[in-house]
Amino acid sequence: MTHAVDGVDVREWRDLDDVLTEDQLLLTAVASARDTALAAEILELRAINEQLKRALGSRAVIDQARGMVMALTPCSSARAWDLLVDVSQHCNVKLRDVAAALVATAKGEALPEQLQRELRRALRRSHAADRR
Repeated sequence: MTHAVDGVDVREWRDLDDVLTEDQLLLTAVASARDTALAAEILELRAINEQLKRALGSRAVIDQARGMVMALTPCSSARAWDLLVDVSQHCNVKLRDVAAALVATAKGEALPEQLQRELRRALRRSHAADRR
């Protein structure tokens, strides 16, 4: 008869021999392994859920910024996305932070100088690509 369940050696629990039979020890080990696996899955799902919540929150501000770029440039949705990504990459700033800064300008906040500079450069690169 095997004495290990999912890597747990139930013989380590010999001090419980007076109370539990070997079958009961095996059942306890199996239940414990299942509980551990279930707990790990719950933690993973919670982490995914939090990540999705953040992504959805970021998505709204990114879409607003994309709309602003489309209206001001004018350009397609795909081109606006590319411009925002370009600025994000060249500034080494997360896309959602670039978008939030751009959207904040509608409320009277100034766009940080670095983002202004990179947005101008991204627009020049985009227009140069259109001329080719």
